Amino acid sequence: MESGDPLVSAEWLKENISAPDVRVVDATWMPPFMNPEKTGRQMWSDCHIPGAVHFDIDAIKAGGTDLPHMLPDPVMFSSRVRKLGIGDGNRVIVYDQFKFFGAARLWWMLRVMGHQDVKVLDGGLQAWIHAEGETEDLPPVPMERHFTARVRSDLIKDVNQMMVASEGNTHTIIDARSRERFTGDAPEPREGLPSGHIPGSISVPSSVLSDESGKMKTADKLKPLFPDSSAPVITTCGSGVSAAVTALALARLGNWDVAVYDGSWTEWASDSSRPIATGEA
Repeated sequence: MESGDPLVSAEWLKENISAPDVRVVDATWMPPFMNPEKTGRQMWSDCHIPGAVHFDIDAIKAGGTDLPHMLPDPVMFSSRVRKLGIGDGNRVIVYDQFKFFGAARLWWMLRVMGHQDVKVLDGGLQAWIHAEGETEDLPPVPMERHFTARVRSDLIKDVNQMMVASEGNTHTIIDARSRERFTGDAPEPREGLPSGHIPGSISVPSSVLSDESGKMKTADKLKPLFPDSSAPVITTCGSGVSAAVTALALARLGNWDVAVYDGSWTEWASDSSRPIATGEA
């Protein structure tokens, strides 16, 4: 049973980073449509928290699909993370150098694979540096660990399950993209995709979940942003990344059972037979 806060402070990490069971992971990911000067891995290579390995969501992903960074199968995932020194019994602390994107995605991926002892560094590398934490540019040499995957199917939804949820009005579906993309007033960054939203979903952009310092808003500030509903929640976005940020925020509010639609809008809107709604929900 997961409980407590899914985020830790830089001060907490400074006090606990030397513990033998703590593993720090830099999951920095830069959206390709932003045309970044550096990839997340290059940013990690330039500067990272001491001992932090890098997890690339664009490399550790499912094969055989054109959809970006889909969740890999448990065998592949286990093989890759154990080589990063992540294993059973580890307390994993994930951070990001760009918002919460990659960190929240990896937080969700590890939980889907059954590893519950994972938290996100609130404010990422910027908060660490502000707390006068040390950094380095030398890659660590992790010791391979044993990682046992126990898939939690309740935390992930596929397109068929989304069709049922949308048509049956059985879930609260929260879209983390910008409101303009949700309403259909702004184009999608991925070429060829129409904008709009899954019928029955509501808009809560992930951009409103953080404060000006880059930290996640406190629970009292987050609560008014979400609907007051007892229905189970599914989050969605463009490709399953910012949807994980929303799931992270909801976990801070005590809802740890939020599922992420992995294929998200990239999958949904790629088939013209699926219904698309526009305008305000």
